[in-house]
Amino acid sequence: MKGKISGLRWYIVGLLCLASALNYLDRQTLSVLAQTIQDELGLTTMQYANITSAFLVSYTVMYAVYGRLVDVLGTRYAFIFFVSGWSVANMLHAFARTAAQFSVCRFLLGAAEPMSFPAGIRAVTEWFPLRERAMAVGIFNSGTAIGASLAAPMVAWVTLAWGWRSAFVAGGVLGLVWVAAWAVVFRLPRQQAWLDPRELALIEQGSDPAGEDAAPVPIRRLFATRAVWGCIMARVLTDPISYFFIFWMPKFLQQERGFNLADLGRYGWIPFVGLALGNLAGGAVPGLLMRRGWPLNRARKVVMLAASCAVPYCLLTIIAQPGAGVAIAMISTAMFAHAAWANMTLPTEVFPRHVVGSVTGFAGAFGGVAGIITQQAIGWTVQHVSYTPVLLVCSVMHLITFGVVCWLVGELGVIRDISRAVGLRATT
Repeated sequence: MKGKISGLRWYIVGLLCLASALNYLDRQTLSVLAQTIQDELGLTTMQYANITSAFLVSYTVMYAVYGRLVDVLGTRYAFIFFVSGWSVANMLHAFARTAAQFSVCRFLLGAAEPMSFPAGIRAVTEWFPLRERAMAVGIFNSGTAIGASLAAPMVAWVTLAWGWRSAFVAGGVLGLVWVAAWAVVFRLPRQQAWLDPRELALIEQGSDPAGEDAAPVPIRRLFATRAVWGCIMARVLTDPISYFFIFWMPKFLQQERGFNLADLGRYGWIPFVGLALGNLAGGAVPGLLMRRGWPLNRARKVVMLAASCAVPYCLLTIIAQPGAGVAIAMISTAMFAHAAWANMTLPTEVFPRHVVGSVTGFAGAFGGVAGIITQQAIGWTVQHVSYTPVLLVCSVMHLITFGVVCWLVGELGVIRDISRAVGLRATT
């Protein structure tokens, strides 16, 4: 049809993927430069842990706020406001010269960045039918790994050419360019003139019973719903592992495996490619199994269990074999499995669209609290003991989380109707 774009929903998720890539490029810039900045400014490992914790404090508080705010503002304006905000906050890092100043910059960055995830999850529920949501979330969330993988070579190149302060400015400018593109392209499906009516019908196939104008669900009802706590606990138990991979693995490679900044630029991106591929696999493999007749619940949980078993093998191998090549290979595989577990997809598979932002926000906030606590614990353990206890704890968390999700959430692929009741009441 004239003036229509075929497969527009995939272009939308491509923009979401790019947003999450910029989100992680900005936050990962400090991780790549941590040792360089520490050496130049004389910062200690505990000061670095405090800087990362400053990010997580604001990130955690605002994650809960944004979950609710996205459901009020809508996806389009949420992204416009807060991608602009985190881009400016990232550029401010270029002016920091002390641990306190870096902490303030990280606090501001953390105050804006969490919006991307409840808003992105909500956008997926707006633009994709239920059976495609795991794949769409996988593509959107793979941007986090793409951004993190680009961070090592890009930041190293910019830093070696123009200095580390320029790296923060470059990431912020890219974010503002993205905002302009998003403002032009994104609308809700029924408001998007470029959307083919046949694709609109596909998007609305099997949609949840609540419409866009559904009444907000009281917070107390959300917290009285067992499946909400399953989504929250999935983030509490596995988000700290995400933060460990992102904030500490570049330092691990430098401190424990002898990498310098140039080595990090050459090889430090590889584990994040594993993370990106894991995000895609976490959606693609269940989708393939469902096309072969498997129900969504079985397909997703088989992938989750397989990933849960792969992580301990990889992390224990890192402990047992000290080679740099082994470390890169096993970290990459562990990050692949961690991403394939797909904890962020859970709310889209059990809740109607008008509460997905809120559930995602609260889950992310609780995950952030766990992250703040563990950042301090990791900093102390690395400084006074080694990375080994941290790797041991991380190795068992996915199996524990899988059991918790089976217990609290139950069946995936069935949308819970929480407008009238709590618990696990569901509608198909």
